[in-house]
Amino acid sequence: MASKYAFAKPLKELRFHLCQTSASSTSLRSFLQRAYPVMKKHNPYIPILIREAQGVSPQVIARFEYGKEVKLPLDGVTDKELETTIEKLVMTTP
Repeated sequence: MASKYAFAKPLKELRFHLCQTSASSTSLRSFLQRAYPVMKKHNPYIPILIREAQGVSPQVIARFEYGKEVKLPLDGVTDKELETTIEKLVMTTP
């Protein structure tokens, strides 16, 4: 479990946008409760930001070197699919 949350070197920031109450953000909320401590432990110098706002669709935004950003919508994604999506995103180099 430790190695799957070790981010690629070009990753500079990871942002999660979600709603505190909506059903579409449920899997993202549970994923963050479970995985955030492990991600932060293995990547102490990379900012992992969690932005909560009423009525927003869940999404993740990864910022890489030279300001390149990749945004993925997470609406309707299951917990297992979410984990796979995040793993692929943090290990890619755009």
